[in-house]
Amino acid sequence: MNMTAKKTSVIGFPRIGKARELKFASEKFFKGEISEAELQKTAAEIRQYGWQKQKAAGISFIPSNDFSFYDNVLDTAFLLGAVPARYRELGLSALETYFAAAHGYQGPKGDVKALPMKKWFNTNYHYIVPELDDSTELALSGDVKPIREYNEAKAAGVHTVPSLVGPYTFLKLARYNGNKKAGAFAASAVNAYLELAEQLSVAGAEWISLAEPALVFDVNDEDKQFFKAIYSALLEQLHAKASVKVLLQTYFGDIRDVYQEVVSFGFDGIGIDFVEGLKSLELLKTGFPKNAILFAGVVNGKNIWRADYEKKNLLLIEIEKVVDASRVVVGTSCSLLHVPYTVASEQKLPADTLKHFAFAEEKLVELADLASGDQTAFEKNRALFAAARVSATPSVRASIDALTEDDFVRLPNRGERRKIQAGKFDLPAFPTTTIGSFPQTAEVRANRAAFKKGEISYEQYVEFNRKKIAECIALQESIGLDVIVHGEFERNDMVEYFGTQIDGFIFTQNAWVQSYGTRCVKPPVVWRDIHRNKPITVEWSVFAQKQTGKPVKGMLTGPVTILNWSFPREDISLKAQAQQIALAIRDEVLDLEKNGIKIIQIDEAALREKLPLRKSDWHKEYLDWAIPAFRLVHAGVKPETQIHTHMCYSEFNDIVRDIDAMDADVITFEASRSDLKLLDALNDAHFETQVGPGVYDIHSPRVPSVDEIVNTIHRIIDKVPQANVWVNPDCGLKTRGETETTASLKNLVAAARQLRAEA
Repeated sequence: MNMTAKKTSVIGFPRIGKARELKFASEKFFKGEISEAELQKTAAEIRQYGWQKQKAAGISFIPSNDFSFYDNVLDTAFLLGAVPARYRELGLSALETYFAAAHGYQGPKGDVKALPMKKWFNTNYHYIVPELDDSTELALSGDVKPIREYNEAKAAGVHTVPSLVGPYTFLKLARYNGNKKAGAFAASAVNAYLELAEQLSVAGAEWISLAEPALVFDVNDEDKQFFKAIYSALLEQLHAKASVKVLLQTYFGDIRDVYQEVVSFGFDGIGIDFVEGLKSLELLKTGFPKNAILFAGVVNGKNIWRADYEKKNLLLIEIEKVVDASRVVVGTSCSLLHVPYTVASEQKLPADTLKHFAFAEEKLVELADLASGDQTAFEKNRALFAAARVSATPSVRASIDALTEDDFVRLPNRGERRKIQAGKFDLPAFPTTTIGSFPQTAEVRANRAAFKKGEISYEQYVEFNRKKIAECIALQESIGLDVIVHGEFERNDMVEYFGTQIDGFIFTQNAWVQSYGTRCVKPPVVWRDIHRNKPITVEWSVFAQKQTGKPVKGMLTGPVTILNWSFPREDISLKAQAQQIALAIRDEVLDLEKNGIKIIQIDEAALREKLPLRKSDWHKEYLDWAIPAFRLVHAGVKPETQIHTHMCYSEFNDIVRDIDAMDADVITFEASRSDLKLLDALNDAHFETQVGPGVYDIHSPRVPSVDEIVNTIHRIIDKVPQANVWVNPDCGLKTRGETETTASLKNLVAAARQLRAEA
């Protein structure tokens, strides 16, 4: 066992607050219920909590500037002055301008949409896409957040490493509206980062961490030259002008395409992911700078299971064969932003279950244990892993083993099905629908909470929800929507709801993680083999269908999304877990069909989320099992049953052919915040599935006008055959208010009717 005490490092710490204080304070600020000073006070308390926890755990390299009111990439855009004029011209305060860019603004000072939002690499976190145009001039802003927060931590007795999104990743992720592309902004970006590093050095910072996760993508020769140009200029000037040391931090994979360049640049520290970096150890063995410090990401920052100390220690031993132990820092594989705060907040799960979990604060202990080689801690950990956690469920394993190729193929083909379904549904051109959920008001949440606490009976709970469903359907009929949804008033979260109804998941009480901005989720945990014991949604869907003569969609969450938005097991493959979940959802699909539900939507919002970051691994490591898992769910339905799916907030352009191969009848995409960029890819791929690109952004409170939606639909039919186009919002309406939802949907229907009249 390695007994050499090492230093420890954390890339980032959760920032929503242990009890989601930032979420609630931000939402009150949006509503004008608290002042900016009160919101800033909450933010300061959250930052202090994280710093002091890390200090108490003995973490050697504690990050600052990892806090954000919404997103660190957006923070970087504001830091560098990359704020589009339409937000600056609103005349709002700095923080209000920031939030306007994050989620849009509609009020007395103007009406602007939010910046685009996309998935952050292979996580369920979303980042705001920076927008640069030909008039953008990158320069350090007046209010320098990294310095302010560094000084704040320093005043509290915590010496930190200011952490920033690096210039290469920032410019690679940005969207360019004009003739200038990334290279045109490189020099000004370097100058801004150089100025920041100099100021941090004066403030007392010993290190600055520049996160460059974009290096784990496929890096071609042009990208490589761009990276080298940025860091050749930055490091040369930094070494001449500032005493601060530079840590190049990577995560979410290995940097095989640029490893040799990185290790030859003269960085003072290099952060490497040894959890998701499949080739990281192999690359390390080709050599490492003799004077650089290796920040070894060995503790998983994305999953919640305890680390196996023996395996981690063996990995560290292999690392130390290349890099002297004195220059190895034991760290997290990525930011702990992606896991909850602490197991200590869980009061309902048994101790025998909780002992297998390590959230952010427990991971701090794991870092300390691994760095010190504490024998007592190692013995306790060894005993944990020596005992079997769960046993296999024979019936589930037998069902998987019995699958044949026919179970993944739906007949007849999509073209034949479309003819059959057209005759059955007789929908108008530009059929209108929503994605599924309707506003979850305080009244709805209170009803669910009261039932959960035992304050009302099941009968009372059902009666309330049926009343809401009937009202929701009547509203949709009055608005004029063509395909109705029941509103999902019985559901808290699209994954958690199904997980609670399917055997094999367990649920936490307070294990919240940030998805984007104020949106927090509480992922289920895949604990053992998955199977469905009874119908889940049939009762609600049948009741809803009886309220209307229009088709009501049965609403389900797909197997890949359920898996990707859960904390998965680490003892069996992701493919096996996906197939188990698919069989459970297949049972639900067939029961819905048997009970007269003619349209069934199986959402795969997170399909792209676990797509390997390197294209060479896409099919072998993911798509070859993820796409068939979806087909397994619906392959057994009748030709006249119409299967819908939905996807959101990811780059789909390069996998549209794989999405077409899911063999759904209709697919709705988030597209409004990405400015319908998906349409070119659909056109180029001759996409066969009927498609509904979202015509307005539901993550913004603004109400789109009829003309705005009409113009959006015109842009859609320029690229997609008119006969294939559905009209819908870009995502579910759960987080929106009732008034804005009704107004937006009325405009959506009016726009569709106008287009029909034009046809």
